[in-house]
Amino acid sequence: QGQLVESGGGLAQAGGSLRLSCAASVRDFSRYSMAWFRQAPGKERELVATISWSGEGLYYPDSVKGRFIISRDNAKNTLYLQMNSLKPEDTAVYYCAAGYVAGLQRHEYDFWGQGTQVVVSS
Repeated sequence: QGQLVESGGGLAQAGGSLRLSCAASVRDFSRYSMAWFRQAPGKERELVATISWSGEGLYYPDSVKGRFIISRDNAKNTLYLQMNSLKPEDTAVYYCAAGYVAGLQRHEYDFWGQGTQVVVSS
């Protein structure tokens, strides 16, 4: 079992930036693929980015490609999400997740954090 704790959310203006962090208390963090998901009010939880255990395999949906950057520091057991050029439609609760494959579906991840709120004002 393990625990994931997100931080770094808050209020940003459109065009601004935020950096989210996810501190992982899991055994062998470096063996897990990691991901960020988000959920806006009244909407399904959607994938934002994935990163393989080595940090070499990355995936972004078109909605955030070119604006968001996922990274990880295995020595610090920490996952990051750099969010640039923020838009009001990026407003959501952001969750980090850990799994054995860098999948695109929620069910492929075994551990989840509690989420951090991001609000982008226009």
